[in-house]
Amino acid sequence: MKNLKTSRVLSRAAAALTLATVAGTAAAHPGHATSLADGLAHPFLGLDHLLAMVAVGLWSARALPAARRWQAPAVFVAAMLAAALAALGGVALPGVEVAIAASVMLCGVLVALGRRMSPNAGLALVALAALAHGLAHGAEAPAGGFAAFAAGFVAATAALHGAGLALAVRAQRLPALAWTVTGAALGAGGLAMLAARL
Repeated sequence: MKNLKTSRVLSRAAAALTLATVAGTAAAHPGHATSLADGLAHPFLGLDHLLAMVAVGLWSARALPAARRWQAPAVFVAAMLAAALAALGGVALPGVEVAIAASVMLCGVLVALGRRMSPNAGLALVALAALAHGLAHGAEAPAGGFAAFAAGFVAATAALHGAGLALAVRAQRLPALAWTVTGAALGAGGLAMLAARL
């Protein structure tokens, strides 16, 4: 009974997030960053960032052994920070917003597949997804206050990973179908964003 209730909550949350995306509430990068507070807020202001980062936590708990669950958030944060530093240094790639939307789709696929994908392949895809997010963060960083802004978005990202991880740990006993539906809903949200940005 408890598993059924948790499954319903998980499915409804994923569906609500997907509907919010389709409704156009996923404005990815609404302002210019200037401070630690901006860095803390930034991942929460774009539904694309929010979905991808929570999904990394979900996948981590779903696919990795308990002793390795920290690896996916750590890989994401490291790759994101490296890409942000590259963007701060002048690296600019076309289509970053499209890549961010695609990363949400990718994270949805990871959640849906769970243990059916090799952990190392999954970690590589997590790093790939993080690069797009990092490039966007770095492009919006203030010229003289990157350290404070970066500390904020790193802390917020880690918190979102932790939220996804905690939710997934509580829902570990759910049937595989619930995870497939959740991943599909996340993927559909990413697809809606992708379609809006093309």
